[in-house]
Amino acid sequence: MTDPADANSQGADEAATDFIRDRIRADLAEGKVQHIQTRFPPEPNGYLHIGHAKAITLSFSVAEEFGGKCNLRMDDTNPEKEAQEYVDAIQEDVRWLGFAWDKMVYASDYFGQLFAWAEQLIEAGLAYVDDQNAEQMAEGRGTVRTPGTNSPFRDRSVEENLDLFRRMKAGEFADGEKVLRAKIDMAHANLNLRDPAMYRVRNLHHQRTGGEWCIYPMYDWAHGQSDSIEGVTHSLCTLEFEHHRPLYDWFCESLGIHHPQQIEFARLNVEYMLTSKRKLLRLVEEGFVDGWDDPRMPTIRGLRRRGVPAEALVAFCKHVGVAKVNGTHELSLLDYFTRDWLNSRTWRRMAVINPIKLIIENWPKDDDGAPVVEWKDVKNNPGDEEAGTRKVPITGEVWIDRDDFMEEPPKKFFRLGPDREVRLRFGYAVKCVGYDKDDEGNVTTVRCTYDPESKNGKTSDGRKVKGVIHWVSAAHAVEAETHLFEPLFSDPDPASFDGDDFKDSLRPDSRRIVKALCEPSLAEATAGDAFQFERVGYFYCDPKTSQPSAPVFHRTVTLKDTWKKQQGK
Repeated sequence: MTDPADANSQGADEAATDFIRDRIRADLAEGKVQHIQTRFPPEPNGYLHIGHAKAITLSFSVAEEFGGKCNLRMDDTNPEKEAQEYVDAIQEDVRWLGFAWDKMVYASDYFGQLFAWAEQLIEAGLAYVDDQNAEQMAEGRGTVRTPGTNSPFRDRSVEENLDLFRRMKAGEFADGEKVLRAKIDMAHANLNLRDPAMYRVRNLHHQRTGGEWCIYPMYDWAHGQSDSIEGVTHSLCTLEFEHHRPLYDWFCESLGIHHPQQIEFARLNVEYMLTSKRKLLRLVEEGFVDGWDDPRMPTIRGLRRRGVPAEALVAFCKHVGVAKVNGTHELSLLDYFTRDWLNSRTWRRMAVINPIKLIIENWPKDDDGAPVVEWKDVKNNPGDEEAGTRKVPITGEVWIDRDDFMEEPPKKFFRLGPDREVRLRFGYAVKCVGYDKDDEGNVTTVRCTYDPESKNGKTSDGRKVKGVIHWVSAAHAVEAETHLFEPLFSDPDPASFDGDDFKDSLRPDSRRIVKALCEPSLAEATAGDAFQFERVGYFYCDPKTSQPSAPVFHRTVTLKDTWKKQQGK
């Protein structure tokens, strides 16, 4: 497999090639289309997730690469589940990803035209009003092995169908009492062409059209025709719509209108992530997560609140590309792109998550007997000279991570242990000369001496100190709340669980809230700031819960590059 770093370094969308782009290039070369028009058509009935991020990236990027345009269209045909809240959130998420639409449109903009086209099909004898209820129609549809049976109302006259359809629009019937169906073939091998429903009666208030309509178009009817109205050239859909394409084509051909090309691609599946709106809603409603923006959620706003940069998410979506077969991508690949983007752009800071005290017994004192405070000029990002420096204090007492000390360390443990020496990051070499334990046998304090001549990183006698650990001055440490995340699910494929069983895979430890001791500069962190906590990970200052001088940090990703390790890099 290509190293993501190599693929990302290319950075040129114009170099991208896949079956969709090849198709578009051929269509332009052959003169089938003169320009490229795409769209992203979400239903505003929930929040967008990582799968939508791929669809957004593909539709907008393809349009941009070929000098075309991409619309954002709300597929608002089901007022029972849709709301302005979701419309606003979708727009925000698309903008956050870095894309700009040519037109903001709604399927409801086309209700009048869709109704007129439905009348056209009725007049052509290609649609009829059915009085059967949903259960009866489902029973009459047949199976993949058995043909369906014609509705007893299938042979109504054109005049009767037109009258009934107009009365449906006028509000004369109750919900479910009448349905407009296309008249195709109840024995067709593709079940989607067995007289599919086009309109159903729903006496509901619509968030945009109010009470103007009491019949609403079905997705298969509204989708292709909306594409046609907008002049879409290539309608990009995920694979579950592949078997719907013949119906898409049938409607356009039967009406004799502009016929966009529907092209299907594999949806984005990522290990340990669930993208079913229905199941995600249950997680929210049943309190397994704190909301749609919970940093453990696969929603775009959840990833955003965790601190995943939009640029990293888009780079990930571009790297996985488009395929004709569904598959699952490793979570570590998303981590790779997140880590890669943050590495060169975030300032470094020191914070101790699991602290124990380290006392330097020979640390100097001032004339008043107080420990000397030494201030270090430390680079904010060693790879970026323009990032400047900050002052970091060191005294005779510092906090270190508990994992950096072992009473009986193994041979290749290059950190602290009895009579072992390490270097404090940006500081001095220290050697353990003893340690204290509480009544339960837990180490509480590590006692050391330091080498005053090791300030510049070298020792006076030329000895090499292999290990380097981070620390925070005890006298200057500030407390901060940190949230440490693991995948929400323990099973890499939570979507494979039936019914409620998916909840059995929920990890009870997917979030740990820990008080960290931080260098003083982190007290000034503001909402939306991102940092690398040295040796700990990349952290994001939560815009929702952080307060002035009381930041809350979410760990976005660890420092360990598990992707490269898995790839043998």
